[in-house]
Amino acid sequence: MQHSSSVTDFQQLWGRWTTLSNCLYNEPKVAQVMNSRIGQYLSNHPFLALTVMLFSAMAAVPVGLFLIFALVTIIMSAVGFVFFEVFLLFVGGFTLLCVLSGLAFFSLMVSCIFNAFYVIISNILNYYYPQLTKQGNIEGKEYEFETSKLKEMQ
Repeated sequence: MQHSSSVTDFQQLWGRWTTLSNCLYNEPKVAQVMNSRIGQYLSNHPFLALTVMLFSAMAAVPVGLFLIFALVTIIMSAVGFVFFEVFLLFVGGFTLLCVLSGLAFFSLMVSCIFNAFYVIISNILNYYYPQLTKQGNIEGKEYEFETSKLKEMQ
């Protein structure tokens, strides 16, 4: 009795499988593949077709994982590159700011030192050689006097 029920179960399962495979073969894309030389060859060699199908199904997971890894790696390297470039620009800008501040401070100090030397040297010269300053003032006054006489005469 159990044997006859298992035979009918198998016949029902086989009928469903046949219906499913006929529906699959009637799909336009599957029919196009099955009409090609490769499809006809795989149809005549079911063991090879099963091997190709299992390999394709099992290879999809590692290939998918590799593609996800490659995509994540590309995205991370691009983001890392952007962050690294921003970091380098920040370091370069900060270095430029420090160098320019140092140059400004150096220029200010050199200017103060030269101005101090100018004041010191001019005071020393005025103290030891007062006739240089007076002679320059007298010559300047005489020159102004001569130019004013020339203007009156004309």
